[in-house]
Amino acid sequence: MQRRPLVGVTTSEVRRAERTRPLREGEPPQHEMALGMPYVRALARAGAVPVVLPPLGVDAVPELLRCLQAVCLSGGPDLDPAAYGAKPSPDLGPTEPTLDVFELEVARVADAMGLPIFGICRGAQALNVARGGTLHQHLPAVTDNSIDHRQTAPGWEETHPVHVEPGSSLAAILGTDAPWVNTFHHQAVERLGRGLRAVAWAPDGTVEGIEDMSEHFVLGVQWHAETLDRPGQPHPRLFEALVAAAGGEQLDLAA
Repeated sequence: MQRRPLVGVTTSEVRRAERTRPLREGEPPQHEMALGMPYVRALARAGAVPVVLPPLGVDAVPELLRCLQAVCLSGGPDLDPAAYGAKPSPDLGPTEPTLDVFELEVARVADAMGLPIFGICRGAQALNVARGGTLHQHLPAVTDNSIDHRQTAPGWEETHPVHVEPGSSLAAILGTDAPWVNTFHHQAVERLGRGLRAVAWAPDGTVEGIEDMSEHFVLGVQWHAETLDRPGQPHPRLFEALVAAAGGEQLDLAA
């Protein structure tokens, strides 16, 4: 019986102590790591055993990743622009710099180990920054505002189309070059990181997908693929492709 690959998934959000409601008989308020269940469900459905990675010190990252076969970088708050040498925009949202340090190290170490990597929303941005790229801190300042990238519709609803470069790995995995996606962000890729290329764009020109220029499975999408799992949607194939790569295989693109 073939073993299911262990896929690490980062916890890119923190439930802060001042916003928690502890039980009277429980522990005093403290920061808690938070991860939406759709991530682990999507990975499990694709055939992985998800392993949630606690945001420890960077010295623990190599040991955390040692037994994994792939990594998923999850969504979350804005990245602190100090990570790529920029000054904060007045429109920058809440950040968690300590968490940034951990997640960027996860991306770098996983990359150096040759692990397959899939970044989602903030995770795609973190992947780009880990490779030396930069971000637009506030999309309304650099786009024509024809697309609302912070939809108010539920996460399982698609609200705008994306053009995917024909012939790209992303297009092959999705089985289409014109998917519809959801959108919950106001930052996006600006200058591409080393060895990455843009392969998907929103109608307003926002980069929506990046991938490694080589055959190595390093992929990031700006939308929240983990909540787009209705029958007929192509997005679960992204997780299936990650799990296939984790097992040293390629997704059956004819399926």
